[in-house]
Amino acid sequence: MYLGGFGIGFGRYVPPIEQLPFIEFYFPGLICTTIMLVSYFETTYPNYSKLNYQKTYLTILLTKITSRQIWFGETLWGCTKSILSIFGLILVASLFGLFNPKVILILPVLFLLAWIFSAFGIWVMSLAKSYDSFIYSTSGLIVPLSLFSGTVFSLNDVPNWVQFLAYLFPLSHAVEICRAVIYKSFTYDLLLNFGVLIVYAGALTYLSLRTFEKRLLN
Repeated sequence: MYLGGFGIGFGRYVPPIEQLPFIEFYFPGLICTTIMLVSYFETTYPNYSKLNYQKTYLTILLTKITSRQIWFGETLWGCTKSILSIFGLILVASLFGLFNPKVILILPVLFLLAWIFSAFGIWVMSLAKSYDSFIYSTSGLIVPLSLFSGTVFSLNDVPNWVQFLAYLFPLSHAVEICRAVIYKSFTYDLLLNFGVLIVYAGALTYLSLRTFEKRLLN
């Protein structure tokens, strides 16, 4: 729907961006945004229900499985489901002539991005007091990131302060890597983007695991 309505329908009236037709410019952004959304939503609402209403985690703790293993399993599942959703997106994109074998090369980046937002989702879930608590992170962070991370317009065309804000968050770095690998060429500058993703993954892993264990055991 997004590729057809937004990529082609709207894209027909948009001139090339960064020397790419709009739909090709938009495609890597859509891939990364899908990874973010699926991994985030898969680790927030369902896990909150397991923790507070279904008591799934408390039951699991009666076995030899530890809270750390539960956290790892939920984070890995968020990553797995988001990656699986990408294969569906790529299949649909091939109908629009967008399939590119180089997509395989960005899978490590996509998995790292999925890990970041899965860990973030569990961290948010561990702090939530009700289902309504997710509105703040969704409306205040996830939705703005999906629009202002170089997904639908080039960050080269915005003021410096907007670029600075965009590059404070991981989605912009993932989009830049994916777009360059698929349609452009590899440059060593991309290693800096990848390094930012690794830092985010490490920081959110520590924060998410610590908060989840504290919430679960208390």
